[in-house]
Amino acid sequence: MQDIIQQFRPVLVQIATPYNMGGTGFFLQDLQLIVTNEHLVRDNREVIIEAEDLPRQMAKIVYWDAYYDVALLKLSTTYELPNVKFCEDHEPAAGDQVLAMGHPFGLRFSSTIGNLSNNRRKHEDFYYYQHDAALNPGNSGGPLVDKQGQIIGLNVLDLEEAQGLGFSLPAVFVLETINLYLAAERNETAARCNSCRNVVFSDQKETSYCPNCGAYLRLASEAEAFEPVGTPYTIELLLAALDHDVRLARRGLNTWEIQEGSARILVSYHEDSGLITGDAHLCRLPQDQLGELYEYLLRENYEDDGLTFSVKGRDVILSILIYDRYLEVESGKKRFQHLFERADYYDNILVERFGAKWKYEDSAEE
Repeated sequence: MQDIIQQFRPVLVQIATPYNMGGTGFFLQDLQLIVTNEHLVRDNREVIIEAEDLPRQMAKIVYWDAYYDVALLKLSTTYELPNVKFCEDHEPAAGDQVLAMGHPFGLRFSSTIGNLSNNRRKHEDFYYYQHDAALNPGNSGGPLVDKQGQIIGLNVLDLEEAQGLGFSLPAVFVLETINLYLAAERNETAARCNSCRNVVFSDQKETSYCPNCGAYLRLASEAEAFEPVGTPYTIELLLAALDHDVRLARRGLNTWEIQEGSARILVSYHEDSGLITGDAHLCRLPQDQLGELYEYLLRENYEDDGLTFSVKGRDVILSILIYDRYLEVESGKKRFQHLFERADYYDNILVERFGAKWKYEDSAEE
């Protein structure tokens, strides 16, 4: 399975929106489209995507099918990535070994191996594959792959009846969705009506309803643009003043992720406490020299007023704390700029001098 994992890692896309951390998708080289779940991108016109070989960028939602829970995203640039294929010549059987891949809990990558438990788990007028490869929040939208390295399904975690079981939409239904969109050969946003099951394009729609059957139907192009208010608005102003694209930084409500040099910083606003935190996850602790490293962190804590080092698990974190009632754009800009600069400075020292490991080096594969 290791060769299959290496084939899929470059095309496995991490998705985020202003409303949630999102989940996973996968890039189809032949079509230059990203496949994911509709529920992950719902209520958005575009979403943030990133992969090992795809820089963080906005992806336009060009088509969604809420019935099958499938959405298609398109990038503004053409990319050359490994070509992954759907299984079209046979159907997997119960007992077959399967591999699920995704970005759980906002982490970079994980893969889990299991077996297909049922290849005909009925749901309304279609069916799912049921499997025991572990799925967690964030895995939704990722591929389910067989031993030959072919995609047999699209993982779905938004099922109330799942209760720890893994469910995947079979490739036949994913391909049906893709082919219906492509068959029209139109460069317009579209959606499939839940009622009549017809594909409706934006230039065919004059009201909030399907022109074929009259059922309520919303296209991605009709979603309202996200606009922050209050403290999140102020945070975005200061991040923009520091030359960061806030659209690309958003990681769900009141959360932003900033890349500064080799450091990644998570900015969060906790409304209940009024606390704004900036946490730079610098690196992971080394296997030895821990005493020297801890001494260094304690000395730096004493020297640098306003920033604090801490260790959570094996992660070394540099943090800043601000209460919302004290937040202003200019003062907040200075404090966050100090955090960004020191984060990029310290992670190099900890890795080069003390043998710490880069935070995203050798991501765990389950």
